[in-house]
This record gives sequence, structure tokens and C-alpha cells, in this order.
Amino acid sequence: MPRKLRIESIGYHHVYNRGVAKGKVFEDEQDKAKFIEYMAGVAREYKFNIHSFCLMDNHYHILIQNLNENLSTGMRQLNGQYASYFNKRHKRVGHLWQDRFKSWYVLDEKYLFTLFKYIESNPVKAKMTSVIGEYKYSASYSIYKDAVPTFLQNTFVLRDYNTQELFALLGLPISEDEHLTIDAFHQSKYKHENGQTSFFHKDTLENYFIHVKSKLQRNEAIKKAFEDGYSKSDVARKVSLSVAGVSKILKS
Repeated sequence: MPRKLRIESIGYHHVYNRGVAKGKVFEDEQDKAKFIEYMAGVAREYKFNIHSFCLMDNHYHILIQNLNENLSTGMRQLNGQYASYFNKRHKRVGHLWQDRFKSWYVLDEKYLFTLFKYIESNPVKAKMTSVIGEYKYSASYSIYKDAVPTFLQNTFVLRDYNTQELFALLGLPISEDEHLTIDAFHQSKYKHENGQTSFFHKDTLENYFIHVKSKLQRNEAIKKAFEDGYSKSDVARKVSLSVAGVSKILKS
């Protein structure tokens, strides 16, 4: 299995990092405010558009759009600046972050809203708040309070939704279908050839179904193809089912 490719392509990226040994990287509100300050500076310097962010006690999520192929350089600066500040303030030594940051390239923009909702729902999942928009150190809080910082002003949710519509959608619990979408997104693998980024598939879609002789085998083949990066609509067309039918099989 190939190592997950670090994609620098221009576009949207879900970026994530957490503390070494799952330890805290934010001890208090001052730390979170300082990270946001550094994030704003890096976004300005590297021309990043921030579309979503959420700072939890031991990790962070950011949805970044890079306009140049400079994601790694910008994120190294952000993580390095903040680690130096945190170690100095809290009188500690050693690595703050568990590893290099993780990132997932958003090849299909139709998944953007689900990803935004997933990131912003982290405090709800952790039972720190009851609804999206209440947690202070997230993009949705800034939008809800109508206090959007400069680095967040180009987020697609402000372009595509009015505030009332946005929070009505965010108020709905994340569905099983949305969970499946996020799981598939995070498991996706890519290849970068001739300046183009595309999904890396272990096999052609046809080959998943060559030896299928029963409904059970078909369902297992559907799950395997989905895990390997094929979309539900691709699989549905191949096996002559509806997308809803494929979703039901994936949930089983």
C-alpha cells in the first residue's frame, strides 16, 4: 500500500494536528487566542483562505484553501511558531506536536459543506457545547456572532448561505450518510501525475465485481470499492442500484 501522498495542489485541504502523546496543546483561552493570531498571520503571508477551524484542547482542525502550492511551508511555520510560544510560556521542552500535520485534499467540492459541518461539530461531539456555533474557538462562532475576522471572510459558507439558512442546516445532527462521506474522504488516496491530482484506485471498478455470484458477495464488493475511493454514485451505476440503495448497504 503506497504512503499517503502529501498533496500541495491548489485547492481545499482539511488540515489536522494533535499534541504529542495526545497531550494538550492549548491550556487555556490565551493559548487558543495566540494560535488564532498566528493562523491569521500565516493566512495573510501565504495567501490562505480559511474556511473553517476548530481548536480543541489537544488538537485542531482547519479547512484551508491555498492559492499557491505552499501548504506545507505555511503549516510548518504555523506549527513551529505556536510550539515555540507554547514551550516558552509553559516552561516546557521537546516536541509539542505528535507528528507532521495531516492533510486531506478535497478533490470534489461537493463534500465541502459536510466537511465544514464535521469540523465545526467537534465541540458538540465532545459535549463541550450543545449546538454548532456556541464554541468560541471555531469559525461558526465568529459567523454566528457576526464578528468574522479577515482571514475567514472568504469562507464559502458566507458566499453560499445566509446566516439563518446556515445555522438551520448546522442544527441538524450529522447523519449516518454524512459520517460515511467523511470516513470515505479521510480514507481516500491520490496520485499526482502530469500536474493533475486524481484519486488513486487499487483496481478498476469492474474488477471488484468480476467474481461476484451472490448478493452477499456483491455487498462486500460494494464496501471494498467504496473504501478504496470510489464514490457511491460510481458504484451505484456499476451495480444498477440507487445511491440510496448503496448507502443502505454501506451502513449494514
